[in-house]
Amino acid sequence: MIGPIYMRGKGRDLVLGLRAGEKHCNMRGTVHGGILATLADITIGYSLAFSTEPPTAAVTTNLTLDFLSSAQKGDWLEAAVEFHQLGKRVAFGNCYITRGEERIARASAVFLVTGTLPREA
Repeated sequence: MIGPIYMRGKGRDLVLGLRAGEKHCNMRGTVHGGILATLADITIGYSLAFSTEPPTAAVTTNLTLDFLSSAQKGDWLEAAVEFHQLGKRVAFGNCYITRGEERIARASAVFLVTGTLPREA
């Protein structure tokens, strides 16, 4: 529902991006914090999952965001993982969401590792 979301890289090098549209904005015309939280959660989770073969299955148990600035309709937003650590039971990850060169949000997440993702047939 928030897409399209564009992707490049894999694992620790994963970067997700989206062009902020009207549907992403609140009544004040800025990108809603929930959109930034979703983008961060997906980026960290995919980074963790696809850094292993087979991919690791995990569910978010905690997600914390610090909003540093804001974004407007038409802005290109990117989320990139700065750090992640994948253990047998718990995984941790951090990412920044940027608008151009400016960091607008910092996210930190904890995931419960539940196994591996099924392979496609």
